[in-house]
Amino acid sequence: MTEPKHARALLEKMFHAAVAAAQPDICVPPYLPKPPRGKLVVIGAGKASAAMAAAVEAHWPGSISGIVVTRYGYAVPCRRIEIVEAAHPVPDAAGMHAALRMLEKVSPLTADDLVLCLISGGGSALLPVPAAGLTLEQKQDVNRTLLRAGATISEINTVRRHISGIKGGRLAAACFPAAILNLLISDVPGDDPANIASGPTVADVTTVQDAQKILTKYNVVLPAGVLSESRKPDDPGMSRITTHLVATPAMSLAKAEGIAKAAGVHVYMLGDALEGEARKLGADHASLALRIAEGKDAQMKAPCILLSGGETTVTVTGNGQGGRNVEYALSLAIGLGAHPRIHALAADTDGVDGMVDIAGAFVAPDTLTRAKAKGMVAREFLGNNDGHGFFGKLGDSLVTGPTCTNVNDFRAIFIL
Repeated sequence: MTEPKHARALLEKMFHAAVAAAQPDICVPPYLPKPPRGKLVVIGAGKASAAMAAAVEAHWPGSISGIVVTRYGYAVPCRRIEIVEAAHPVPDAAGMHAALRMLEKVSPLTADDLVLCLISGGGSALLPVPAAGLTLEQKQDVNRTLLRAGATISEINTVRRHISGIKGGRLAAACFPAAILNLLISDVPGDDPANIASGPTVADVTTVQDAQKILTKYNVVLPAGVLSESRKPDDPGMSRITTHLVATPAMSLAKAEGIAKAAGVHVYMLGDALEGEARKLGADHASLALRIAEGKDAQMKAPCILLSGGETTVTVTGNGQGGRNVEYALSLAIGLGAHPRIHALAADTDGVDGMVDIAGAFVAPDTLTRAKAKGMVAREFLGNNDGHGFFGKLGDSLVTGPTCTNVNDFRAIFIL
């Protein structure tokens, strides 16, 4: 059985195993196609797209060209595929210009050509083409408002698909009559291709009415007439599309589970698609962990690890430096109340939690005690949405740098 002093090391090893399972050089090559009769053009967007492009280049023997967009700091050198960096999570002009060039590149293609589309989490913000009547600044405002209001990723992407000139299947329509092969690394609960980067190269079943309901729910007002309908499954321009999910949260969590089992620790999988307010989920998981630690849960027994993924949300009311994983971790720590046998790690697999280049944070039995010794009140930090500030002062942040992939949140609670 793992000793308490090794608990943090095991949790971190599990996290890195989850990230490694979604690395493009591992998950992309098995899905590469046979050479087409015409040209192969590579396009893509997301935090993993540059690494995906590099994997394609390394395993593609023939001629190849293309353009992909990734987050600043996530570029991977490529010789034949152009790599462009742009802003995330709020889009910028660099992303918009790259998206417009992408549309231009695929428009002249023929039925003999093949478009290899490399999409991963973060692609929505990196492909910002405003719908007619909308400016980039207005799109930025919509993004910020929905993010701060705690809208779910599904809600945000539904809106994005209806205020865009490229998402919601519009990029696929621009590629037609060329065939499209989508290779997707999923970062969304449920792995719906239409929600991964807001589905630029897949059909969409949501409607303008759905988008308007979400805007109304969060008090977002747009100019009249800017919402436009996305491309539907029966659209002829959607008829030559093949899609593969090459990496998903479930696949990565399974690798993490294997690490725990190899260490002799039983794992209870709570789900790979958990959503909701980060602080509420943290509090709920703390209650569950305490019941297990005290032998009061009928189904789950310690020692064990509670493992989960998904994408929570944060309703921002403070002005601290936070992200959904550190918000969860801080709420969890408060709920655990310094229990002596519970450790945890919550982190984003892309290495960036919120707007800060920190993946997440560790929780230990002495987290609250050390915070109190420094004059820090955990509930005040939580109220200010300042999870990064809290864990940073304790030296409990997990810093990985760009991981060049993204399969969303990783949460593990170790009950000794």
